[in-house]
Amino acid sequence: MLEDASLQNRLLQATESLVYAGGINATGMDAIVKASGVARKSIYRLYSTKEALVAAALRERDERWMQWFIAGTSEGAPSERLLAVFALLRSWFSAPDFHGCAFINAAGEIGDLDSEIRAVALMHKQRLLAYLNELTTAGGFTEPEEMARQFLLLIDGATAVAMVTGQADAADSAGRTAQLLLHTLSPSDGLNSPQA
Repeated sequence: MLEDASLQNRLLQATESLVYAGGINATGMDAIVKASGVARKSIYRLYSTKEALVAAALRERDERWMQWFIAGTSEGAPSERLLAVFALLRSWFSAPDFHGCAFINAAGEIGDLDSEIRAVALMHKQRLLAYLNELTTAGGFTEPEEMARQFLLLIDGATAVAMVTGQADAADSAGRTAQLLLHTLSPSDGLNSPQA
């Protein structure tokens, strides 16, 4: 059992890394076998198709990415936590292995709306939106659900611009827009002021 877990872990890490750097279609099973050191027969024993393997690797990435994102935005009042998003994104955009949003990239490659891979991409965006909604609700902002959707658009827009242009300061521009949004939709009375 431990050997299977170790094999699976190596396999998922290699698959995620290859797919994130080069795309799903450009990543063949031979490359996954070579990078993971896991035999093709063992791979298909664990995952019946390449799609199932890539979906599992993306689920692992979702879990790790969300933990990183929540940890990086967990200090201060809700409005401070919302603004911390953009400094966190800037650090990610500046990383040498940054290739944009793995989930948008994956969904863009897969035409089948019923694909397991697209389902994982949707689940990731739903998790991120739910977390942003927690922050906007805790802040007592007007229309917190709509505000959370607007923050998701700022995050995804900045991520796409940074990927295409290679400019990490897309996060700074999105952060300034977020400040305007927070100011515009700030609670109107002391009763709804964000609590630390």
